[in-house]
Order: sequence, then C-alpha cells, then structure tokens
Amino acid sequence: MAERLHTVELAASFLACLESIESFLSEADAAHAYDDLLTVLRAEVIPNLRRFPNIGRRYLDQPPCSAEALAMLATLQPSAADGLRVYLADDYLILYVVDQAGSVATLLSIRHHRQLSFDFGKIWNGDT
Repeated sequence: MAERLHTVELAASFLACLESIESFLSEADAAHAYDDLLTVLRAEVIPNLRRFPNIGRRYLDQPPCSAEALAMLATLQPSAADGLRVYLADDYLILYVVDQAGSVATLLSIRHHRQLSFDFGKIWNGDT
C-alpha cells in the first residue's frame, strides 16, 4: 500500500521571510548559509511535513512570553491559533498550520531561533 503524502504550501509571508533571510546573510557574506537553509527545507522539512504534517509541536504548548508577541497572538481567532505548529530545522523555527482535514500544511513564517517572535500581523492580514 502506497504511503499517503500530504500537500505542503508556502505562504507569501513565508517567502518574504526567506527573502529577508537571504538579504541578511548575503550582506553578512554568508550566502552559503542561505543555500544550506534551502537544502534543509527541500531535503528534510518539506518531505517530513508531507509524510507527517503534525510532526511539529503545537505553538500554544509554549506560548510566547513577550508583551508584543502576546498582543499579536490575541488578534488571531482561537481556531486559527489552535492549529499553529512549530517545526525546528537547524537554527530556524518554522511556523505552519495544518488544515482541519489534515491534508495541507501551509508554511507561514520562518525565523532564527534567537529572534523575538513571529510577526502574526503580516502572516494573518491576507499576506498568506
């Protein structure tokens, strides 16, 4: 029996984050680090999410502690916030959501683990 593979989509907000990371790393003469990130996304993250879309931990299991992040999170509808998941890939945290049917995982944002939080305003204001 063939294994069921799920769809993984990249939201516009995720692509914008990648562009920002690419610019930052290029200016820091670390373009190779961006290439490494793309390799990890293609070879590990996306294939893993296609097989196991719920592999990441629930975002709300460890909610943010900063006032800014809590304020942004409060702007989301509860059902949307409950579906958020976080996947750790090397030094990056990937925020994604799995649809209610469990068939589509949409990558919403990516950030370095040392950044404060995800920018929920950009993610949920039609930029996905």
